[in-house]
Amino acid sequence: MIIHGDCLDVLRGMDACSVDSVVTDPPYGLSFMGKRWDYDVPSVEIWAECLRVLKPGGHLLAFAGTRTQHRMAVRIEDAGFDIRDMIAWVYGSGFPKSHNLDGEWEGWGTALKPALEPITVARKPLNVTVAANVAEWGTGAINVDGCRVGADEGRPLIESRSDPSLNAFGDGLNGSRHAGTTTQGRWPANLIHDGSDEVVGLFPVTNPSKAANRGMQNSGRHGGIAEVGGNKKAGTEGVRGHDDAGGSAARFFYCAKASKSDRGEGNGHPTVKPTDLMRYLCRLVTPPGGLVLDPFCGSGSTGKAAALEGFRFIGIEREAEYVEIVKARIAAVQGPLFVAAE
Repeated sequence: MIIHGDCLDVLRGMDACSVDSVVTDPPYGLSFMGKRWDYDVPSVEIWAECLRVLKPGGHLLAFAGTRTQHRMAVRIEDAGFDIRDMIAWVYGSGFPKSHNLDGEWEGWGTALKPALEPITVARKPLNVTVAANVAEWGTGAINVDGCRVGADEGRPLIESRSDPSLNAFGDGLNGSRHAGTTTQGRWPANLIHDGSDEVVGLFPVTNPSKAANRGMQNSGRHGGIAEVGGNKKAGTEGVRGHDDAGGSAARFFYCAKASKSDRGEGNGHPTVKPTDLMRYLCRLVTPPGGLVLDPFCGSGSTGKAAALEGFRFIGIEREAEYVEIVKARIAAVQGPLFVAAE
């Protein structure tokens, strides 16, 4: 369902404990491209309503800008959420918006190249154990196996001598030991990157002989198409990977910025997120068949991703021009959508 209206008003009319997850790309408070809707990060009141409609243990994933991440996270926390982590989405295609000086100060400027967007990971507090909460509500945990970064071929399995469960996926902590090989993917990390040469070059090569054979690699379990050794392989994420033994970049989920085909025809929204990334994030925090809420629907990237993952979806968008974009993008993958009256 897509609802055209102010998110605070709409949220106040929703039932408490009715939503499984909130996955959203809200305003960053940067006045991006002079847009009025980006004048500030969302208020504590908005996040408090998100908290109310979430089931106990439900997760919130909210993108932010690097300059205003602190304000975003503090307001989310002040609303009553527990801050659990921050995911960093790193990319190599950012362009510095710098005022460059000349004359005797030539070579000096005013801004760094943007290459990172933080995603706050928060959870509605629990009153019971995680296991008990999941049993009652289906929320409270993250979908580790559904979001593993996979290797089709065997990779070294490292176990902790003291407690194998603490270090079973190659974290390399002191006191660990090799315990054979596994084809199970790596534990999802709080780092995601775009697989560009610029970003991959930041990671050390741990096995130069195998690094020469780096190829496209499976990442995750669902949807999309990946290329493995130059061959397209159905049933895996459409993201770039590398030989797991050849470089540590293979340990992280890969997703580039949204392409023209991903954005869709007539999509003039300035901050479109890639569908593969949003599918991964929705899958990470939403139980099977669950309901995903996006109070800042924008161009509908979360909704499109939720539909492709088989989740139900409620999107709220204030700007009429973007509602039409959302309808078109999600209808292309799921059929016509009901749009509630303002």
